[in-house]
Amino acid sequence: MGLKRHIPNIVTLLNLFSGCIALIFAVYGNFVAAAILVFLGIFFDFFDGLLARKLNVQSPLGIQLDSLADLVTSGVVPGVIMFKLISLAIDAPDFGTYTDSWNSMFHWQGFKMSVLPLIGLLIALASAYRLAKFNLDEDQQTYFKGLPVPANTLVILSLPLILEYQNSDVMNSIIINKWFLIGITLLTCYLLNSNIKLFALKFKNYGFKDNAVRYVFLILSVVLLIVLHFAAIPLIIALYIILSLLTKSKIA
Repeated sequence: MGLKRHIPNIVTLLNLFSGCIALIFAVYGNFVAAAILVFLGIFFDFFDGLLARKLNVQSPLGIQLDSLADLVTSGVVPGVIMFKLISLAIDAPDFGTYTDSWNSMFHWQGFKMSVLPLIGLLIALASAYRLAKFNLDEDQQTYFKGLPVPANTLVILSLPLILEYQNSDVMNSIIINKWFLIGITLLTCYLLNSNIKLFALKFKNYGFKDNAVRYVFLILSVVLLIVLHFAAIPLIIALYIILSLLTKSKIA
C-alpha cells in the first residue's frame, strides 16, 4: 500500500517536470518543443487522477500537488508563450537591447524588458486563481465552472503551432497582431474564471442518449482537426463553450 499510494503523485510530478522543461524551451522561443512537453504534461495530468481513482488512493495531498503542477504546465508556460508572441508582434527588443521607447521602461543593471508583453503573463495569474477556486469548489464533480486550464493552454499553444505549420498569410497576419493577442489574453482570463458551466468529458455510461453532447463534440472535433489541423484547436474550444451553453439545462 505504501508504494501504491505514491504512484499517482509520481505521475503528477512527471507533469510538473514536463512543464519545467517546456518553460525553458518557451523562454528561448522554441515553441514547438515547448508545446510537445506541455502536451506530455497534460497527458500525465489526465492519468494521475485516473490512476488515483483506479487504485483508490485519492488524497488531499494529491489534489494540491496536481494544481501546483498544472500551474506551471498549464499556467506559467502559456503565459510565457503569450509574452513571447506579443514581444514578436511589437518587435520588442531583446532583454539586452536598450531603447528609449516608452515600451522599455524596465532598465536595471543591464536588464531591459518591454512592458506591453507582460500582459501575456495575466494568463498565469488567471490560471492560478482558477485552480485555487477549483480546489475549494465541491460542485465541479460532473461539470466545470469556467474554462479548464488545460483547455485554455491548448488555445494559447495552437497560435505558435499555426504560425509554424499552417503557412497561411491570413492566419499569420491575424496572430502576429498585438491587439489580437491582447484580446485573446483578456478573453481567456475571463473564461478561466467565469461562472459558465461547461460539460465534462466524463462518461457514466456509453449510451448515446445520456452522452449525446459529448459524442457530437468529439465527432466534430475530429472532423475539424482533420480539415484545419492546428487552426482547429481554438474553434474546438469555442465549439465546447457553445455546446455547453446550448445544453446548460442538462449539465449537472
